[in-house]
Amino acid sequence: MENIRTAQEKLAELIKTEYTRIERMKADSEITDFSNLNTIVVGIMPGDGIGPIIMKEAIKVLNVLLEKEIASGKVELRIIEGMTIENRAAKLQSLPDEVFEEVKQCNVLLKGPMVTPREGDPWPNLISANTMLRRELELFAAVRPIKIPDKNIDWTFFRENIEGEYIWGNKGIQVNEDLAIDFKVQTKQGSERIARAAFEYARKNNKKNVTVVTKSNIVKLSDGNFVKAVRRVGLEYPEIEIQEKLVDAMCAKMMDHEFTKGCEVFVLPNLYGDIVTDVAAELQGGLGTASSSNIGNKYAMFEAIHGTAPFLISHGRGNYADPCSLIRAVGMLAAHIGYGDRKDLLDKALDKCTITERKLVVTTDKDGATAEEFADYLLETLKQMM
Repeated sequence: MENIRTAQEKLAELIKTEYTRIERMKADSEITDFSNLNTIVVGIMPGDGIGPIIMKEAIKVLNVLLEKEIASGKVELRIIEGMTIENRAAKLQSLPDEVFEEVKQCNVLLKGPMVTPREGDPWPNLISANTMLRRELELFAAVRPIKIPDKNIDWTFFRENIEGEYIWGNKGIQVNEDLAIDFKVQTKQGSERIARAAFEYARKNNKKNVTVVTKSNIVKLSDGNFVKAVRRVGLEYPEIEIQEKLVDAMCAKMMDHEFTKGCEVFVLPNLYGDIVTDVAAELQGGLGTASSSNIGNKYAMFEAIHGTAPFLISHGRGNYADPCSLIRAVGMLAAHIGYGDRKDLLDKALDKCTITERKLVVTTDKDGATAEEFADYLLETLKQMM
């Protein structure tokens, strides 16, 4: 009975913290208008493993893409130190206090992959730095585009970025040696704001479908309420059709054109969004080809969706890592701060270099191009288009 009482008390404290967070969401109405800023500060965090290698190439692309704006001072690039796993481990903080203060002085962030320690790693068992950044900056929408032209696929995924299984991911209850309990958290406010982001994107981009992906037939409360929130918000967008898919079927039949017929924009809770978008990225050509934006009302962060590639580093092949994911993130960043035309140019250059022309190919092995060689090829192509 003592174990049960302790577990109940811990759960009660967790629920109280959620009430506080809900009030913060209700008050989160400050939206950054980049057109009104004299200077847009881009914070750059290279990350761990292959992060600094591919970030070097991404910065080269960013400097060319926004050359005039950087030269005039409209855009400032600011390197943020201190987010390496070595520094985070030394301070026993996933997001060191002094680093977070630097982060908050920026408007948008470009982030390389960062180590999240696992059991058996030579690091303290810290919470994911990605999770901390998303949570502290209220980056509630992870937006991931997937394009497979030869399959006529042009999808955009809106993954809820804060709640679900992840928000209490390190706060489960070990009741006794026989019983461990983890949690899934869903709020009305969190579900409605990610749904609204998806519908707004669909409306602005002339999309006619939003598909909600859950396991609501089994996870009846949190997933069921997520679906209800999407449908509730959808009433404000009568021109947009709403479909429902189950996450297991979505993963199994993603390339079945009858199953995904009419699908354009997807909205998903956190864990399902993580899994489904990774599967979609693999089908597109691998995690190295996909990028992600993390959007909030005030801040935004852009990143590759893959990890630090310790295998490549340990085998001396880090410089052969594919930089395309982080370079695509550069394009998404440019569009977010008001330079959508530059993103379009970059996308065309990437399509030429990776699909139609392919003078150099990154294989992540020594039989392919290095990250630097590919980026130089891309920049040459991009400059010819500008």
